[in-house]
Amino acid sequence: MSDFRNVRIKDVAELAGVSVATVDRVLHKRGKISEKALAKVMEALEKTGYKPNLIASTLGANKVIRIAAMIPDPALDDYWNQSGSGILKATEEWAQYNVRVETFYFNLYDKKSFQLVAQKVLDYKPDSVLLAPVQYQESLAFFAQLSERSIPYITFNTNITDAKPLSFIGQDLYQSGRVGAEMLANKLGQSGNILVLHVVEENQNALHIKEKERGFRDYFTDNHLSGFSIKSVEFTNLNDAGFVREVEVLLTKEKVDGIFVPTSQGTHLTASVLDKTGRKSIGLVGYDLLKDNIHYMYEGVINFLIHQNPRKQAFKGISYLANYLLFKKQPPVNDLFPLEIITRENIKSYLSSDLS
Repeated sequence: MSDFRNVRIKDVAELAGVSVATVDRVLHKRGKISEKALAKVMEALEKTGYKPNLIASTLGANKVIRIAAMIPDPALDDYWNQSGSGILKATEEWAQYNVRVETFYFNLYDKKSFQLVAQKVLDYKPDSVLLAPVQYQESLAFFAQLSERSIPYITFNTNITDAKPLSFIGQDLYQSGRVGAEMLANKLGQSGNILVLHVVEENQNALHIKEKERGFRDYFTDNHLSGFSIKSVEFTNLNDAGFVREVEVLLTKEKVDGIFVPTSQGTHLTASVLDKTGRKSIGLVGYDLLKDNIHYMYEGVINFLIHQNPRKQAFKGISYLANYLLFKKQPPVNDLFPLEIITRENIKSYLSSDLS
């Protein structure tokens, strides 16, 4: 976001080539303004990132904008802790404009928890909602309730095509699965036994995981890579220790050359097993710059990470909603982040970047 704190109305007017009075009329939505002048002012506002300091007077007497952010509980998965960090950063930036963000956490593995927290969000009566819809069926029901109440919402992380959000922020999950397959295939060569490891309660309800695996498998099919055997394994034991034990048992029974893990937490848990059992030669492709994933990448256990940038996704989601509510600025229908491939050679550059 631009540093707009030192930008004045005069600066906007000069950039747009109009008078200060014209800019003032646009900001306060009063008086007649030509379409040409309006377009110039809006472009200048966009370029400078200018927002009036007394935004409350623009909207009415001290009106508070209420945004609800609904994400999985960070205590259960560090990935969502990064999302929470992005929400907090956006909350701090928009607080001076009377934007208030309330964060609601649900249990990633409990459908009932999602439903109960969704009701709390509705009871909060927000002006808009940011949601990570990782539970498909429950999210659809929640979207219907938001639509009934005319509450605009933005989704991030998981794209549900049946929904009608203002915007989706995230990655093409199908394509990310294909990229994961390409990296693993290139590491293994012409053949190999590959495991796809899932840590979910109900795979059929986890659209984001299904899309990644679909892309992963399609890559091998579309490129006629018949020398590879791919087996998908779903773990029902949802605690970390249980998952680790099950992976250890699995590796004693299976001949494994490569592993693809479509979740960030599952990535470092799998890496811990490979490290503990001395199986660093097994290729491992997973997701995200979590602390433990970074550790195992430096240790040479994780070969590649596909970074989804959860902090930036959540940050942009709040910012898009604030801009929409304050300035009626329509966000992009889809804001698809690039598929960032992390290796030991470039990891430091990502760790030092803003909102990495």
